[in-house]
Amino acid sequence: MPGRLPAGEQDGLRDVLGRNEVLVDVLGRAAELGLPGWYLTAGCLFQTVWNVVTGRPPGHGIKDYDLFYFDDTDLSWAAEDAVIRAGREVFAGVPAEVEIRNEARVHLWYERKFGVPCPPYGSTEAAIDSFAATACCLGVRLEAGGEWAVYAPHGLADVFGLVLRPNPVLAPREVYEAKAARWKGEWPELTVLPWSG
Repeated sequence: MPGRLPAGEQDGLRDVLGRNEVLVDVLGRAAELGLPGWYLTAGCLFQTVWNVVTGRPPGHGIKDYDLFYFDDTDLSWAAEDAVIRAGREVFAGVPAEVEIRNEARVHLWYERKFGVPCPPYGSTEAAIDSFAATACCLGVRLEAGGEWAVYAPHGLADVFGLVLRPNPVLAPREVYEAKAARWKGEWPELTVLPWSG
């Protein structure tokens, strides 16, 4: 699949992410839910890398742990809410917020929240492809036998290089710039590239 990393790069990423005990715990518990097309994604991953690279505690500045899945068989809020409630039980005792979202439903609420329309996604990977910066486009899940599957459509150079590069697929400029300003305040070592969309 495009965006899948070679095994060697996956191992390096796994070593770094493995230093965040909360992340490893969430990843293992997420696998128990058996959600279709699921990934642990976004800030909890790239911010763990930033923390390790800059010598901070691995969980520094991580606001929540995003768990995405894709189920287009039922687009109702009730179906997503049932998964969220099941997740509360699975993640009980985890010292962090785990936010669960069905990416098949994003187009139903995105424009109200962000002011631009979002075409329906065809997969969780398509949702990850649309994050505001290339370093954010990263997903990890556990597969049968405990193997890690890593989705990184832009590779890992920006993640490990502490570079924020705009990814103007969907998120508007204001979203990129607001996130960049917040993250630069938390990780001043970041290089923030200007919006070019």
